Amino acid sequence: MSLISQVKTTAPAPEPKAGADEPKPKPKPKPKPKPKRNNKKRRSRANDERQSKKQASDQEMKRLETALFGSLYSPPEFGSEASFAQPNTPKPLFFEDRSTENQAPVYEEEQHLPVSKRPAWVDEEEERTQVDIAKVNRLRKLRRDAEEQLISGSEYVERLRAQHVKLNPGTDWARAGSDQESGLTGVDDDGREELLTSNADLVLKDSVKLLPGLLEFSRLNNANREEKSNSVINSVQFHRNGQLLLTAGLDRRMRLFQVDGKRNPKASSIFLEDCPIYKASFLPDGSEVILAGRRKFFYSFDLVKSSVNRVRPLTGRDEKSLESFEVSPDSKTIAFIGNEGYILLVSAKTKQLIGTLKMNGSVRSLAFAENGTQLLSGGGDGQVYHWDIGTRKCIHVGTDEGSLVATSLCVSPDSSMFCTGSSSGIVNVYKRDEFLGGKRKPLKIVKNLTTEVNEMRFNHDAQILAICSRMKSKAARLVHVPSCSVFSNWPNTNLGLARCLDFSPNSGFLTVGNAEGQVLLFKLHHYQNA
Repeated sequence: MSLISQVKTTAPAPEPKAGADEPKPKPKPKPKPKPKRNNKKRRSRANDERQSKKQASDQEMKRLETALFGSLYSPPEFGSEASFAQPNTPKPLFFEDRSTENQAPVYEEEQHLPVSKRPAWVDEEEERTQVDIAKVNRLRKLRRDAEEQLISGSEYVERLRAQHVKLNPGTDWARAGSDQESGLTGVDDDGREELLTSNADLVLKDSVKLLPGLLEFSRLNNANREEKSNSVINSVQFHRNGQLLLTAGLDRRMRLFQVDGKRNPKASSIFLEDCPIYKASFLPDGSEVILAGRRKFFYSFDLVKSSVNRVRPLTGRDEKSLESFEVSPDSKTIAFIGNEGYILLVSAKTKQLIGTLKMNGSVRSLAFAENGTQLLSGGGDGQVYHWDIGTRKCIHVGTDEGSLVATSLCVSPDSSMFCTGSSSGIVNVYKRDEFLGGKRKPLKIVKNLTTEVNEMRFNHDAQILAICSRMKSKAARLVHVPSCSVFSNWPNTNLGLARCLDFSPNSGFLTVGNAEGQVLLFKLHHYQNA
């Protein structure tokens, strides 16, 4: 019985049938709802955080401003009696620690600091550094004279600054300063009013010599950009006011442009139906323009009345062309090149023939000197003639060295020098008093042109001589007269076939007319006024 009972007890329990009652899983407890935050408290806390950040940022900004620029005000420091006793006492800007020298200077308030123009920091290496300004081409313009080569580093910095100010002049009138600084000392209100309402030059420019080598210039918009010529430009010339430019050519039109370097608007123009223009020139007094071509007659244009007058052929002469002429500086005489070595002298006022001069050879070039009282002429015999206009006599004849035909003549504004251009491209520069005294050796010979020299011009102070040839493209050069060397960086643009050129009265502008009908315009930075 015991064995049977043991077996029964060890027998496996029967498996529950499918579908029988099974213990159901207990349902998960529902999560307790989170307590709702107070929105007002949350917004208040965020606002407090933003305000604290803003205050911290403002304090940091104020601290940086104080460190950089000094304290403009001194807020009271809460928590100390001293702050209440002296709420407006500013702190020192900064302290300088020189404990090794047993000194501790304290800088005072800003309003008590003296005005000082000393540099805040000086590089001692600048004094020991040597700069060769003659070796590099772009530094040669910093030289004070042609022989200068080495300068110190500090001097190099000063000259660079001066060069920057020269090319980029500031607005001096906007600077606050005393009457002594503005140059109006001793001038009362009435005197200032009279000074400001006058058109006289107010700037006294120091006479700085132009250095050889490189010329500072800029290419501007063409002077005739508003109305380009459809033909060859034979004449360009500035009016005495420096703003009005004359252009004329084979299209039978003379145009006047108001030169400003940007728009260059056209002022007026005239059309001559029966005369292609070979030469046009202002009278030096600025009242009239003389125009001539390959005709027996010529024209005059009155600038005041804006009227054109045709002048009949000269009495007693049978010249078929009056295309070449020169006007005297005193605006009294017009000298035309005639046939068979004759020079025709015409009154600028009456337009009548008043005299003739006769050379041994043919006449090719003319130039007035001594304010119109003397005339130079050259031509096919290689001689240079000096004439007295008053007596109609030749006062001197001299041989132009190396020249067969003198195709061009030019006299400096003060009549101290003159130049001759030959058919071979050689330009001789002479001292006029030495040439008249018997010395035939030229001061300098310029050999940069290889074809016939047709045009030459001195600028107003005779430091630059412009030369060009009509026979070859880009055949134009600017000569530094004191050294008689050519500026190597001009022209840097294609001039085409240059036909004529001219400087403005104060040499601020240079213009070149070419065979394509263009009138190129350049700004010379050495000269401030037009």
